[in-house]
Amino acid sequence: MNLVLLPFPADIPLAQAMAVADGAAVTPVKWHHFPDKESLVTLEGAIENQDVAVVASLHPVDQLALPVRFAAATARELGARSVGLVAPYLAYMRQDRRFQPGQAVSARLFAVFLEETFDWLLTVDPHLHRIARLDQLYCIPATVVSATPLISAWIASYMPRAVVIGPDSESAQWVAQVANTAGVPYQILIKERRGDRDVSVSLPDPGQMLGRIPVIVDDIVSSGHTVLETVRQLRSMGLPAPVVITIHPVFAQDAYQALLAEGVTQIVSTDTIAHPSNAISIAPLLMQVIRQRAMTRPASEMAP
Repeated sequence: MNLVLLPFPADIPLAQAMAVADGAAVTPVKWHHFPDKESLVTLEGAIENQDVAVVASLHPVDQLALPVRFAAATARELGARSVGLVAPYLAYMRQDRRFQPGQAVSARLFAVFLEETFDWLLTVDPHLHRIARLDQLYCIPATVVSATPLISAWIASYMPRAVVIGPDSESAQWVAQVANTAGVPYQILIKERRGDRDVSVSLPDPGQMLGRIPVIVDDIVSSGHTVLETVRQLRSMGLPAPVVITIHPVFAQDAYQALLAEGVTQIVSTDTIAHPSNAISIAPLLMQVIRQRAMTRPASEMAP
């Protein structure tokens, strides 16, 4: 498999890390913006008879979607043997049904949009809601890589005295997996609502916190409201300032600065989205999956 990685500008460091792990060629997409905000995408280097992977974390998605599709279609026009999409952060996952009359079911519509151009999709821990698996939404081969083992390894290496904190019951299974793999305890905050404005928060085992540093983990931090509230709750219990770890550092508006201002000592993320908090690379896992797919794909897909 002669693989060429075509990263968009923000994803060049990730693509370069992927290449280091595997030796693939990296040819960044040239992305020009005209004064009227239209995009011109240019692909350089050898494309013909190559297996191509466009590398683009889909954030902000509305800005990137058309240029990503242009890059894929152009690679195919230039003779690429196959064209896949490495989208570490996969957008348009929340609107997976019509909640109100007339609403677009954007999760499926966006899936069709990508299916029309790409042969396969690779992503990291998509924020699934009512869809159990990605293959229930996508008709092209869609592979999910989990960053959970990497987060566990980071905690084990750098925070051996951690206690992993889950902000609510919905996070329990994921938090337990991270903590158990890291070999540290975990706690899930318990909320008791006695009225519209009367809510108390407690830890199931406060004694387990002694001598440990709270590490809040969440798969995605967007507005930051959930994590901010968790930080405040921990502080109200007299606990040490926490560390925050997330897979997808969306950090909409001033969420990142707000967390630091609230007293978070460190914010750590994977590089699914380029951000100053990136400290855990998913590049080796991505390349491992791509190469495994190349080794197992049907002979009918292989070059003559």
